[in-house]
Amino acid sequence: MLESSPPRSLYRETAGGTGNYPALAGAQRARVAIVGGGFTGLSTALHLAEAGDDVAVLEARQPGWGASGRNGGQVNPGLKYDPDTIEAMFGPELGPRMIDFCYGAPDFTFGLIRRLSIACEARQNGTIRAAIRPKPEAAVQTTAAQCVRRGMPVEMLDARAMARRTGTDRYISGMFDARGGDLHPLKYALGLAAAARDAGARIFDESEVISLRKEGGRWLLKTANGSVSAEKVLVATNGYTGTLWPGLEQSLVPVFSAIAASEPLSPAVATQILPNRPVVYEAGNITVYYRIDAQNRLLMGGRGPMRPIGDASAIRYLTDYALRLWPALAGVRWTHGWNGRVAITKDHLLHIHEPEDGVLICLGYNGRGVAMASAMGAALAQRLRGSETSSFPMPISPLKPIRFHRFWPLGVKAAILSGRLKDRFGI
Repeated sequence: MLESSPPRSLYRETAGGTGNYPALAGAQRARVAIVGGGFTGLSTALHLAEAGDDVAVLEARQPGWGASGRNGGQVNPGLKYDPDTIEAMFGPELGPRMIDFCYGAPDFTFGLIRRLSIACEARQNGTIRAAIRPKPEAAVQTTAAQCVRRGMPVEMLDARAMARRTGTDRYISGMFDARGGDLHPLKYALGLAAAARDAGARIFDESEVISLRKEGGRWLLKTANGSVSAEKVLVATNGYTGTLWPGLEQSLVPVFSAIAASEPLSPAVATQILPNRPVVYEAGNITVYYRIDAQNRLLMGGRGPMRPIGDASAIRYLTDYALRLWPALAGVRWTHGWNGRVAITKDHLLHIHEPEDGVLICLGYNGRGVAMASAMGAALAQRLRGSETSSFPMPISPLKPIRFHRFWPLGVKAAILSGRLKDRFGI
């Protein structure tokens, strides 16, 4: 169920509009129809249109409405699992392809932004994965060693280096990856939409797809006021997936991720926190992540209430934690707080399905969607065109609903509580 109105987020207030795309009306045809106007759908549409293909995007609200326009703005490399684990899980051919693709996704994203001249406050200043206790520190060291062995631009930082880079003495070590960075996610989503439109893609907002069925050898997608007949369909709805395809909604868990944004910090305070402007996410069971944006606001993100929120008072644990990290924030106002749904899969891997001929489904970024969804767009476009010049970079898996899925809200709350307790006691 989508919210009836957009959240009051900092991004929405500073994005400069929504793009003003028409709602679908009447019957239309396209070779490819895309359900969902987030990073995945928009990047795929862009790459299809640039190749001269006929593509229509159907978005239930506006481009970037979901997590694509609400996330922490971090452009991070990698997957949940370490490279050695990925190779053990998927073998010597697919495993290395997955690693190269996912760890290279930030370079792809920043390169795309430069090529299209998207004004989205993009900065490739690196990502820090921070460790507070010995157990997560050991995990970070393992990851770093495997990345270094593969020639990636990664280095371990000791406590002193972490204090210099973050402005707090809370961390005992961390891993810096030079490929990461940040951006204004809603400006980026709207920039992708404009670029796709300029390349020839048709984009429709306020056009929720309410049915999808095979008719006359093609796929018919219906909205409240129109329809699109397509040869191929991409479903890219991530944390806002509904009942459009049988069993799909039950194959993932939508989890709310929340962000609090401060007022612009004074120059004296802003220079103390992340002076070189990397982004940071903490290693642990429940991740806290943060960055300083282009206007010197501090954005603190993490798990929040399992319901929509509209201000920072609902996520006091994040703002209190910021004050613990940087006491100089005393007296700073937190002007915005919002959240959105990210799609978590049971195996914490991106899920790509081809349940029937002509239907491609891609969702489940597990909070790592900014870079990976951008890069997936190019790969999905090649697959939809049948013109892959190299093997697909991710596994194609069968659609498997999660058992007892109806109990997921209780399970998520229990998992968050358990994770916070484990982090507190170093378990």
